[in-house]
Amino acid sequence: MHMQLLHNDRVIIFDRADFGRSNLSLPGGRCRVNPRERVLLAGDCTAHSAEYDVAANAARPLFVFTDTWCSSGTVAPDGTLVQTGGWNDGYRNARTMPVCGGDDESCDWSEKQDALAANRWYATNQILPDGRAFIIGGRRQFSYEFYPKADPSDTSAVQMPFLVQTRDPEENNLYPFVHLNIDSNLFIFAKNRAILLDYKRNKVVRTYPLLADGDPRNYPSSGSSVLLPLKPNPTEAELLVCGGAPSGSNNSTKGGTRIFVPALTTCGRIKITDASPAWVIETMPSPRVMGDMILLPNGAEVAIINGAADGTAGWEAASTPNYAPVIYRPDHSPGDRFEEQAATGVPRLYHSSVVLLRDGRLLVGGSNPHIYYNFSDVRFPTELSLEAFSPEYLYPSNDMLRPRILNPSPTGAAASVTYGAKLALKFSVPASARRRRRGGAGAGGLGQVSVTMVAAVPGGGQDGGGARPGRHVHYVSATMPATAVLAPPGYYMVFVVNGHGGPHTVIQDARF
Repeated sequence: MHMQLLHNDRVIIFDRADFGRSNLSLPGGRCRVNPRERVLLAGDCTAHSAEYDVAANAARPLFVFTDTWCSSGTVAPDGTLVQTGGWNDGYRNARTMPVCGGDDESCDWSEKQDALAANRWYATNQILPDGRAFIIGGRRQFSYEFYPKADPSDTSAVQMPFLVQTRDPEENNLYPFVHLNIDSNLFIFAKNRAILLDYKRNKVVRTYPLLADGDPRNYPSSGSSVLLPLKPNPTEAELLVCGGAPSGSNNSTKGGTRIFVPALTTCGRIKITDASPAWVIETMPSPRVMGDMILLPNGAEVAIINGAADGTAGWEAASTPNYAPVIYRPDHSPGDRFEEQAATGVPRLYHSSVVLLRDGRLLVGGSNPHIYYNFSDVRFPTELSLEAFSPEYLYPSNDMLRPRILNPSPTGAAASVTYGAKLALKFSVPASARRRRRGGAGAGGLGQVSVTMVAAVPGGGQDGGGARPGRHVHYVSATMPATAVLAPPGYYMVFVVNGHGGPHTVIQDARF
């Protein structure tokens, strides 16, 4: 259901805790005995969370006690995964998963009961410049709050009329899209409308026009959104919303006569910083609902992956998987921005997920469109596999252009840098690629923010200094984003790109 890469190069994976027995046992005979358990009343000795070690291709079971179904989270400045809300006994809980060192088998989830002011089921979390999480919405919750609380006894939530105004009988404003704008305000999109919120004053400072024909884009008509990569010293920010389902689609999947309405093919793109912003409509190669959009590390592409071509999110609510990932290139001309990729053979429907790995691949996993685990005798069984999608920049044909970072070491401790400071990078490129110097470095946050830091690479010296034979050494000084508004505090992955949109390599996570 959810996956998050941490800066130790391990992925935390978790699912709802009331599906029944999973296929991964808890170690040492440990069992989850929860008085509010709905399925296994005598106790559950299987895991519903795991730590996946990417390099070792191995999983370690983790223990989560309360139900994380349709919860939300952020990564705190110190690298801890902070995960909030859920269902049943998880409504108001906050859970933390630290960054585990080495082979520490005792490193696991911690939970804090009733840490939130309101039930947060299908809510959205956004990291703020001060490191707190902004938590908004949820089923029948028309408010927002912050976590952690300055005062742990604080039980207040701020009412949000916008969420009342965008609610409909199908609740198409759950999991609202939230993005931090470069002016420090929050862009919030629900159903088919958006506002810009000054959360410090609880004031709506801008109202955006209706998107396209007004069809819903949020859960259960689940489209997806992404803040497009920011330029150095940005003066504008642009946002992309893709997919969704026509009004009435969710109700059509219910009852005796089940109709799976084709999903939306449209995307809306908008400059949220413009004085008079307007949506520009583009058309994807295929319809998609429940898709995931993720920024790629070359700073020039967005991947759209997973989901279905009809129906909505929910139990048995989609009929046709969308197997083909799509690459979107925002800097290309209109009409030349989408490119469909080779189809995967695994249906990834409700409760699937994707994360960007440090080597540039996309880790894709999950899918369970059933109310419980169901591994047989159904059209789309519960899917527990992981697979990796490699974009074009990782093709072997690009190996002779691929840069390799030498210092700071990709395997060493994270480099600590401050806002506006310089990060010195030493890297090599194959001798055959030494004339191709158009490129630079970019930072990708663990919470989906991408900032281009330099636009060109100066010339370098001869082989040596740690480079393999046949490679030339180069140096570049990358200027960090100026403020926490552009890159909230935390851990980031830094990439060197040879050629705009070309092959890249990961160095290490750099802490801002």
